[in-house]
Amino acid sequence: MSSTPQPGAAAQRPAVTLASLAAQRARGEKIAMLTAYDATFGLLADRAGMDCLLVGDSLGMVCQGLTSTTPVSLDTMVYHTESVSRGLRHGGGSAWLLTDLPFGSYHLSREQALASALRLIQAGAQMIKLEGGGWTAEMVAFLVERGVPVCAHLGLTPQTVHVLGGYRLQGREDAAAQKLLNDAIALEQAGAAMVVLEMVPAALARQVTAALAHCATIGIGAGSGTDGQVLVVHDMLGATTGRLPRFVRNFLADGNHEGGIAGAMAAYVAAVKSGQYPDDSLHAW
Repeated sequence: MSSTPQPGAAAQRPAVTLASLAAQRARGEKIAMLTAYDATFGLLADRAGMDCLLVGDSLGMVCQGLTSTTPVSLDTMVYHTESVSRGLRHGGGSAWLLTDLPFGSYHLSREQALASALRLIQAGAQMIKLEGGGWTAEMVAFLVERGVPVCAHLGLTPQTVHVLGGYRLQGREDAAAQKLLNDAIALEQAGAAMVVLEMVPAALARQVTAALAHCATIGIGAGSGTDGQVLVVHDMLGATTGRLPRFVRNFLADGNHEGGIAGAMAAYVAAVKSGQYPDDSLHAW
């Protein structure tokens, strides 16, 4: 019989907040983020010292067997957010919890975005994440003004993978790089507290990070110059059947830790904090 998080477990560290994440960024301490889709893995990641947990719509591919994230429903995101939040709450968890707004749940209007975000907040999320720049800036401002913390997502945006022509590097050309930089600045000005930079050149990610005054950058396939890193939990544990991007590291197979999955998660946190992950030689686009 598998174990489940037990109520009443004592918290091992202070709760992570927007203020503590901002202070962490200011002192140059890297932010470690990992996806989580259920109570047990969420609590294991929290106890490994993860700063942030992301209930990503990537669950559509790694949990539901879909070929992209676009079919994932808001109801599904609510269910998995409740699961992770319940694990953290019962287990005395401290990590900051954010959830993706899935495709189609915020595209019609600001009001639709707010209604969708509120469902996720009520399910236990402390922040929502949405993809894209330009048209999303006004939406971000609308949400933040109403008390919803927002994480933006630029570069490779999986919800629009069909428009982008596949899972490939973004921002390589000068015009595309400038647009991404401008979008990041506009999103920060709109009130976004965090921005994920996915599959962009390492030099561009460093430039964006330097240009933002307070918005923390979280990289995935974007080199080591961001304020933090995020990986899909299945990828960093080697539990993926498909072809992995070259920047992914299997921490469970490293052999430099003890404790199985929990040890691998702790090794990931330590590698992000020390700057040992990611390896910039794998981001020399």
